[in-house]
Amino acid sequence: MKNAYTVLGLFLAFALVFGSGQSTAQSFPSKPIRIIVGYPPGGTNDLLPRIVSPQLAERLGQPVVVENKPGADAMIASEYVARASPDGYTLLVGASGQMVYNPALGARLTYDPLKDFVPITMFASDPLVFVVNPSVQATNIKELIALAKAKPGALFYAAGAPPFFVAMETFKKVAGVNIVHVPYKGSGASINAAMAGEVPMVVVSVGPVLTHLRSGKLRALAVTSDNRDPVLPEIPTVRESGLDFEGGMWSALYAPAGTPSAVIDRLYGELSAILKSESMKKQFATLGYDTGAMGMSPAELGTFHRAQLEKWTRVVKEYDIRVAK
Repeated sequence: MKNAYTVLGLFLAFALVFGSGQSTAQSFPSKPIRIIVGYPPGGTNDLLPRIVSPQLAERLGQPVVVENKPGADAMIASEYVARASPDGYTLLVGASGQMVYNPALGARLTYDPLKDFVPITMFASDPLVFVVNPSVQATNIKELIALAKAKPGALFYAAGAPPFFVAMETFKKVAGVNIVHVPYKGSGASINAAMAGEVPMVVVSVGPVLTHLRSGKLRALAVTSDNRDPVLPEIPTVRESGLDFEGGMWSALYAPAGTPSAVIDRLYGELSAILKSESMKKQFATLGYDTGAMGMSPAELGTFHRAQLEKWTRVVKEYDIRVAK
């Protein structure tokens, strides 16, 4: 009889848990959803969720609000979401900066990028581009290297986030040049600084700078991907200059750890349908984003995230890359 009661109790417990998950999936969402961005307006991590959110809101039947909480290389936003209720109503744009490069650089984090969040899906990845003010006497990477070697420490570059900083510092080690880092808060500010001539060079993702390249306000020297970018086919890769160098960034969506799997599945299902649509892929590609990873599953994103963290932690250690104190 005791065994019978035990079996019955386990059955009821399973039924309650399963039923709760079903109920959560059916009732979610019942109020607006916030997507928190750890960077100022104007960059990739702000642009992508704003493109997607109207369609997501329509499919979910609830408003989806993109909210900027910039500061401390997105640590403020990351901690905020990590401590939020794990119910699917507060989500994080987890960019490679705060999820990979900050921990790789040894930053004192108030969150664990792997343990405090649950992956949902990938928005897109983006190659970086080395860009200069038109007044700079360099039209390609070889000329930039020659200019930097002729004037060691006299050239400066802007970087608005850790991926750009790590990419340029890695390039400096590989190329054997000294180009001084000038930190800016976000891609928008660093791009504006380069256009105004405050700094001669900026490292940034392709998307936010594309219109300025096409208008001639800035000049692209090279992209950091393995292959040329389809929207900038005339711009060579860094590898074409004979340097063993590759870099990039990515932007994904995460929920706080402990968020019910039924909620994650609902969010991923809707986002996957949006991101994998031909119209959205075309829109992202037109803006310069790599569409190959769009709509990555939660499991795939988790595996990719871990591999990226391992890779860049190794690179940072190998080249002794450090953030100036």
